[in-house]
Amino acid sequence: MKTMNKAGSVLALAALLALGGCQNMTPPNTYDSGTAYPQSSSGAGAYTGYGVVQSIDLVRQGGSTGIGGAIVGGVVGGILGHQVGSGQGNTAATVLGAAGGAYAGHEIEKRNQPQADAYKFTIRMRDGSYQTVTQTSIDDIRVGDRVRIDNGVARRY
Repeated sequence: MKTMNKAGSVLALAALLALGGCQNMTPPNTYDSGTAYPQSSSGAGAYTGYGVVQSIDLVRQGGSTGIGGAIVGGVVGGILGHQVGSGQGNTAATVLGAAGGAYAGHEIEKRNQPQADAYKFTIRMRDGSYQTVTQTSIDDIRVGDRVRIDNGVARRY
């Protein structure tokens, strides 16, 4: 009976961890276009202006190769695996639990990191100043194009 209680506890904890990995940890995008991260060198919030694209740079996002998820998953998996069996079976279950937990923790951490690349536009404004806008989509904008910046989003005009 005691083994069945341990198995039930292990299954419940595993289900809880699996469901926790499904949670989207990033806040929803609240900008109108859904494709921009407003930024400007002037620090103005809602800025509208016209200019010419001087450069477009690819910005890699989600490049972190942290091992925190693997470590936490390995520890939790090892603890859960240790609860199963006895003798050499217990040792094997501990090792398998730690390996499986490390893999699951790494995958959960990787899934919760932003993966989309972004484009950083440097725009020379009509008044001679420069603005920087970062967007997830290039929207057929090229260097030399005239653009309008409206609330942090660059669009051709």
